[in-house]
Amino acid sequence: MEARTAGGVVVRGDALHFGAHVAEGSCELAYLDPPFSVGVRFGARTPGRPRAKGPVAYDDRWPSLEAYLGWLEPRIAATRDLLSNEGTLWLHLDQRAVHEAKVACDRVFGRGRFAGEIVWVPGNGSKSKRGPGIGHQTLLVYTRTKTFIWNTADPSMREPFAATSLSMHFGRADADGRRYRERVIAGKAYRYYADLGRAIGSVWTDCPSMVANTPLMAETTGYPTQKPLKLLDRIVRASSRPGALVVDPFMGSGTTLVAAHAAGRRFAGCDTGVLAIQITRARLIAAGAALGARAEAG
Repeated sequence: MEARTAGGVVVRGDALHFGAHVAEGSCELAYLDPPFSVGVRFGARTPGRPRAKGPVAYDDRWPSLEAYLGWLEPRIAATRDLLSNEGTLWLHLDQRAVHEAKVACDRVFGRGRFAGEIVWVPGNGSKSKRGPGIGHQTLLVYTRTKTFIWNTADPSMREPFAATSLSMHFGRADADGRRYRERVIAGKAYRYYADLGRAIGSVWTDCPSMVANTPLMAETTGYPTQKPLKLLDRIVRASSRPGALVVDPFMGSGTTLVAAHAAGRRFAGCDTGVLAIQITRARLIAAGAALGARAEAG
């Protein structure tokens, strides 16, 4: 079990002013899951009441896509300033605005700081009478500098080799009985152990959203658009080290902060919604995290 850290802080306020509570250049990972420009007001599920009749969690209605992007870009820029030189920003969106948001991120970071994208498949299926049904969301990954943290050897970033690959390539074993294969690249021999698995790719299908959105599941808080803990655990472990600071300026139900605490990281979260503050604090307290005094941001 990983050692727990001292905890962190939960701030009620606008992501634009999060820097009043998080020192510039202090965090290794910033995960941003802002409104997606869906065009609706999202309600939360409470006991005995469906989301449609529950309390409002947040309003995702905008006069235009341009208005949405005009709101989003300065908040991306404000969060970028919180990153250390090895820091990484993950921006989580869907097809409604991700392409335009990438152009905004290119302006904020410089196009050369785009490290790639992750396609997340929530597993809820898709419905479309015209054109391809959308069954995925996209996470854009940007870095502060060329040198950034990417923990590819972490078990959360690995997956088992296919049975065919194991039978074809891993026929040798070392003195401890571990199966391996060797490859010679540019005259140098490299050994790969079967039990370590292979690095996962850029399409993630093994973090179903259902565990975070179904009332029967213990992970569910009732907050709309809650992301699964497994997804955030992987992101936290991929882009930060134990003891480092992880921030989420649109924390919603607080899954990023819960994942950071469980992985032995410090955390700082921000949201404008009262419900988000209440749910996040309750989850962190239940997880045994130490919280700083409740703060109000401008």
